[in-house]
Amino acid sequence: MKKLAALSLILSMMCGLAACGSSGGGSSEGGSDAKDEGGSDGKVSINVIAAQYGQNTKTWWEDFVKDFTAEHSDIDLTVEVESWNDIYTVVNTRISNNDAPDILNIDVFANYQADDLLLPAEDFVSKETYDKMYPAFLEQSDVDGTIWAIPDLASARALYYNADILKDAQVEVPTTWDELTEACKAIKAHDSKIYPWGIDMTTDEGQAAFAYYTWNNGGGFVDDEGNWTLNSDKNVEAIEYAVQMVKDGYTNSDPANDTRYDLQDMFGAGQVAMMIGPNSIPTYIADGGYSVNYGVAPIPTNGGVDSVSAGVMDRFMCFDNEYSDAELEAIKTFFDFFYEDERYSEWVLMEGFLPATISGGEILAKQDESMASWVDIVGSCNFYPTAKTEWDDVKQGVINVEQQALLGGNVKELLDELQNEIAE
Repeated sequence: MKKLAALSLILSMMCGLAACGSSGGGSSEGGSDAKDEGGSDGKVSINVIAAQYGQNTKTWWEDFVKDFTAEHSDIDLTVEVESWNDIYTVVNTRISNNDAPDILNIDVFANYQADDLLLPAEDFVSKETYDKMYPAFLEQSDVDGTIWAIPDLASARALYYNADILKDAQVEVPTTWDELTEACKAIKAHDSKIYPWGIDMTTDEGQAAFAYYTWNNGGGFVDDEGNWTLNSDKNVEAIEYAVQMVKDGYTNSDPANDTRYDLQDMFGAGQVAMMIGPNSIPTYIADGGYSVNYGVAPIPTNGGVDSVSAGVMDRFMCFDNEYSDAELEAIKTFFDFFYEDERYSEWVLMEGFLPATISGGEILAKQDESMASWVDIVGSCNFYPTAKTEWDDVKQGVINVEQQALLGGNVKELLDELQNEIAE
């Protein structure tokens, strides 16, 4: 395996873990041997770490491995499915121990690329499969003109509301923050047992909360030139508003620990009246056995700005493990198999996400008209600036700001400190 010498960031993240002191089979300095051609049976081995998207992910991958192996008996494929709470630790531990996976399915890529750990996408994906991708999605993984990861799937976010609760509380679907505050007051007065508004400021989706409020106040992570603007006046105002909603008792009681999955369960059970969530919520509700009369609307804004949906795109990337030609061909075969149109469409529908391929979008649009409208939405979304190497720190930083603000911290001071740390 390739010896990973440029791991200052990752190792600093991992030094508090027990695995940091363990041996990865050799020094992290100097040369290395190429990845083994395969086992004694002559098979080429591929190992994948994949993120768990929901209740069906693990079973889907198990079936995928069976189907792949049946068609490609010369390739030994293993897929390890990890929760979003664990996957970063698992991957970084593997890397620090000089045991990077071949293929990784995760959201971030920039730090791995900056540490020279990845292969360019066109090295591990066939041209036929590469050309299926929406160009706008590929551009999210562009560093200096090279694409380093390919889109796995996407989602867009919108306002979900319980139509029955809003009707009983005699409120309209809010389009502005002022209307949202008034709606929350009315719902609270109607039934104090219902959380009017759901907020997730956990390590799972806290960066999404930052995006929802700042983008819909005319702010955001970066300016038009790509410079970090984390402590802008618009951002301070937006996070102060969100935190005040919590303090006023209009939200779930523990935003620092209630993940979006917790909120989706509460929404399905009629305990949360309104929340911002992905297009996969209908599938989640159906799989959970919930019955709720819901509607979907644009995310409320602070007035005077257009509503912005947050687009989220996860990725596949391939670590540079010094592959032989046979191993690279096996990896290309994996991706050709995964992105086969019908199979890929099943993957996207499995948890109710949006396709990252043009052909997949066409298939799903024919099957479900509502999917066509979501494909249009994701085409006009704002995305996280994940191609910037500071993104990992920014992501965790804005979550820390939110959680400290929930405990009484000053939002402006916290964002000023974060901006100084990132931009120095």
